[in-house]
Amino acid sequence: MAGGANFDGDDDIITDINVTPLVDIVLVLLIILMVTASYIVSKSIPMDLPNADTGDESPPRTLTVSVDEAGQLYIDAEEIEWADLRSRARAFADSESEPRAVIAADRRVSHGEFIRIVDTLRGAGITRYAINVNPQDVEAEE
Repeated sequence: MAGGANFDGDDDIITDINVTPLVDIVLVLLIILMVTASYIVSKSIPMDLPNADTGDESPPRTLTVSVDEAGQLYIDAEEIEWADLRSRARAFADSESEPRAVIAADRRVSHGEFIRIVDTLRGAGITRYAINVNPQDVEAEE
């Protein structure tokens, strides 16, 4: 007998789906989702915080240095000359407690120009930097 006790003597295949257990599981998952969502939203205890002149809520700024295939240099999407890179980087490093930079270089830029940017940033006091890459290129080469 397929699917349980059948007292009629019928040996037919059961074609109906019992949705009651499915509904029970979905409701339990919904309750779990609602409880965890309310917990995630209220991570902190609500309170009336005092004001302070030295409070810092802004995220750390990042200097973006880009060089295109022609060798033209940009800082924060503003075209600059190579001679101005050190002074602009030094001014940025002096204005931040932990200066950071992101370097974006076209794939056709020479290795020497890229190292020149890194060396200039390090000389200006920016030792923490990231290098922009296109993740799709990495996946395509594998």
